[in-house]
This record gives sequence, C-alpha cells and structure tokens, in this order.
Amino acid sequence: MRTLLITGPGGGGRTTVAAATALAAARAGTRTLLLGADREDTLGAALGTPTGPAPAPVEENLTVWRPDPAQGFRDALAALQDRASSALDLLGATRLDPEELSSLPGADELALLRALREAALAAEHDLLVVDLPPAPRALALLALPEELRRYLRRLLPPERQAARALRPVLGRLAGVPMPTEALYESAARWDLELAATEAVLTDRRTSALLVAEPGPAAADAVRGAALGLALRGLPVERLVANRVLPEDAPADSWLAGPVAQQRKTLDDWRGAHDVTALPHLGRDPRGTDDLAALAAPAPGPGPAPVEWPVTDRLAADGVLLWRLPLPGATRDDLDLVRRGDELAVAAGPYRRIVPLPSALRRCTVQGAALRDGVLSVRFAPDPQLWPRGR
Repeated sequence: MRTLLITGPGGGGRTTVAAATALAAARAGTRTLLLGADREDTLGAALGTPTGPAPAPVEENLTVWRPDPAQGFRDALAALQDRASSALDLLGATRLDPEELSSLPGADELALLRALREAALAAEHDLLVVDLPPAPRALALLALPEELRRYLRRLLPPERQAARALRPVLGRLAGVPMPTEALYESAARWDLELAATEAVLTDRRTSALLVAEPGPAAADAVRGAALGLALRGLPVERLVANRVLPEDAPADSWLAGPVAQQRKTLDDWRGAHDVTALPHLGRDPRGTDDLAALAAPAPGPGPAPVEWPVTDRLAADGVLLWRLPLPGATRDDLDLVRRGDELAVAAGPYRRIVPLPSALRRCTVQGAALRDGVLSVRFAPDPQLWPRGR
C-alpha cells in the first residue's frame, strides 16, 4: 500500500487538499482510504458527508475514517487495568469505569498512529491518504514511534530478558525489586506495535505532500516543514499552493496586491519544489463537486526514496562519508553530537537521534560539511577498533 502524508503550515487548507487528492485518486480507479483525526470533523465538512469512528464509503473506491480518540483511550486504559488487576487488587484500588474516562492531550495523535497501523495491516486499499495536523505537530507525531522505541530499548533492553530466571535471585541479593516478566512482555508488545507503525512511516512507498497558501508568511513555514520531513527521511512529492488567486485580476482592483505577493512566492517555491497550484473557488469547498472543481492531481507512483548512503573514500582521503540530504538547511540550522553508536542531528527546531551504520561505529568523527543541501559527515577509522588489513 502506498501512503501519502499531507501536512503544511496551519490555515493552508490541508484537509481540503487531502480530501480532493483522495477523491482524484479514487476516481482514477485507485482503492483509497482517507484518514484523519480532527475532532471537529473538518474532513466531513470538506466531503459534504459526516465521518466517524468506523470506516465509511463516500463513493466508489473512496473510504473515509476518522478514529475516535476517546474510545481508543478508554480501550487502552481498560486493557491496562486488566493486565494490572492483581496489583490493583493488592493495593485496594478502585477501577475506573469506561463512562468516567475522557481522553487526555495527545490521544488524537495516538489514535491516528493506531489507525495508520491498522489500515496498513488490513491491506484493503491501494492508497492511504493521511490528513495530518499542522507541520510542527505532524513532525512530532511522525517522530513518536521511533523515539518511543528508543526509550523502551534503553529502559528495558531486550537482551536482559535472557536473565529472567535470575531476576528473583538478583532481587534478593540487591535488596530492590527487579522488573517483572509482565513488564518485559508489555514492553515487547509495545515495541511490536510501534515497529509496525514505524514500518509504515519509513516504507519506500511513503511520501509527503506539503500544502500552503502562497504568501510571505508561508515561505519560512514551508522551508521549515520541508527540512523537518527531510530529517525524518521522508521525500516531499510536491508542494501544493492552495487558494491561488486568478492572474487576470484588474490592475486597479484590491486583488492586485495579493496576486503579486502570491506570484512572487510561487516563483520562489518553484525553484525548490515541484509545485501544483489549486485555484481559489471564492468560497470554502463543500462536497465532492467543489473538491473535483479544484482539479487536484491524483498521486503518481511517488518520488524516489531518500537514501543516506555511506561512501568509501578510505583510499583517497582516509575517511568514510555519511551523506544526509537536508535540502533547504543552512549551517546555522545544524548541530551534530556523537553519542556512542548514535548521532544526534538537529536541523532548525527539529532533532533526530539515528543509529550509526555498522561500519561507522568503529570510526571517530572528523568533521562535517554542508554543500548543495547535503550534509556530509566525515568518519575516520579508529585504529583500536578497525579490522587490520582494511
């Protein structure tokens, strides 16, 4: 299944473009699932039909799904209470009833990630179009599975499960409680679920669509969003300039100024992105007829996946180069920190900790350079760790 993640600066019409793109794909014959998690049902407003917690058909080849975060939270907490029933009974705790539970902040994002995983595992559609939140929240959401898996591995290393038979003895010797088997089983289950979600986000057929209304305020926001997606290794399929005003507006009308601003922004964007312009209809699109009038293109096969290759320059320069494509980055945006077998890369407000490829773990960092939107990190072999004869 191909996945198209749609985000952009706030107020740019992301949900409308997501609905129009999904509709175009469905009418081109692609079995499409449109997924969103906005509690206000902005997807339903754009499509002209209410959406809800169960996948529902809109028309042939198009299904829409807006999972209920409150229900997901209640189900998760009920399952947690069942697993911890013996501990709760021992403490004399009173269980919470589903009727008294309301979802906490972040439940929307978790519900969207869970639905994303379930849709991929069901394999009932050819295309999954995901209406993400505005770019800063969307990038935090996309980073969540990888970051939570890293936390789990650090706090409960899987290799320590081999000593499960020794834990009672070690607990008595140390005089402190040791992690229980149930805790390791829960960690393994969480890791498996997170890994399934991460697999969808890092799949070679997953790409992003940026949506923004052209203008001075959106220029920096688009650059920052594209940089954040590049740091996650997600290719941007294209930039959709939404609500573009007609070029033939009279020179003496009030539209002349906004049209000139949009024209300048579009020219700048076309130098860095594949830009698709969608017209301003003079109203908020409502229903499939309005969405079709936008003439949003159906998604193609998708851009080439982003690669972070290691180049062997040992013979020429005595180093290995790790190339990280970060289009739009400047030197002031970047910060690098080596920590053991990981590299922490900061690009603007975004940060990612990535494991080093195996060959680079036996090397020391010699420096880095940014040229033409590619960050090249130089690694020199550590004589104490590098195999002899290489």
